[in-house]
Amino acid sequence: MQEPPRVLVALITAFAGNGDVALDDHAHNVRHLLERGIRGFLIGGSTGEGPYLDEGERTELVATAREVAGDEVYVMGATAAQSTRGAIRQIVEIAEGGADAALVLTPTSLIRGNHAAVHRFFMEVADASPIPVLMYSVPRVTGYELPVAVIAALAGHPNVIGLKDSGGRPYRMQEVARNVDSSFMQFAGASATIAASIAGGGYGAITASTNYLPEQIDYLVAASRRGDRDLDTLQGNVTAITKVVEAHGVVGTKAAAVVAGLRSDRVRRPLIPLDQAAFAEIRDVVPPRV
Repeated sequence: MQEPPRVLVALITAFAGNGDVALDDHAHNVRHLLERGIRGFLIGGSTGEGPYLDEGERTELVATAREVAGDEVYVMGATAAQSTRGAIRQIVEIAEGGADAALVLTPTSLIRGNHAAVHRFFMEVADASPIPVLMYSVPRVTGYELPVAVIAALAGHPNVIGLKDSGGRPYRMQEVARNVDSSFMQFAGASATIAASIAGGGYGAITASTNYLPEQIDYLVAASRRGDRDLDTLQGNVTAITKVVEAHGVVGTKAAAVVAGLRSDRVRRPLIPLDQAAFAEIRDVVPPRV
């Protein structure tokens, strides 16, 4: 198994004017971020509008990223299914595209708060998955935060290698770290808490902000691991920019990515593109690619 890098971009998904996936623009975006030093890609996550992807599109997106990036770059795909069989089917699509691992979203539509059902979901998915699995806790999207006890229990599964925690509460990484093997990888998903998360035992970061701040996020993660003295300043600069962008959700991230040199800020309905005033606000804070 290839070990993931410390930084992965939660890549936006490029769409064409007719609503189809724009694979040429997607390839451009992968290539652009490779040129800026990124060596890990998450395809079809929340930022990638994963819940809106059609059957087969995960395979196309992952395969294109793999073709552009080559075998030495880490490519992860994400699920967004609510059923066990749906998640397994999406993982098969991801694996067929050549992904190294799958990030599995916590299902909550009918089992929110039912920890036993969530635990069984991940166990059965991990049993069936042909590639390694990471759990994905994103309470802003699901309305449910994966409990530390459930994470610790699942961490013992040989096919569960880590967690992306986008809850923005770094102390949870300390709690998890105390209850899992040191090989279990925790990734911060909230840009504003990268430094604190890594200080608390985090392995790295998988963030939307890496679309438009790739060098800054890469440096912040490295500085956090070293414990640099200027961490507060570095984290503060990232937080100030991402606060403006993230106020507009996924569409804000896509607008910021376009400012930074990526292609296609088109979104799938029911998402609504930004108005000109909001785009100008983002353009004023995101550094353009020179």
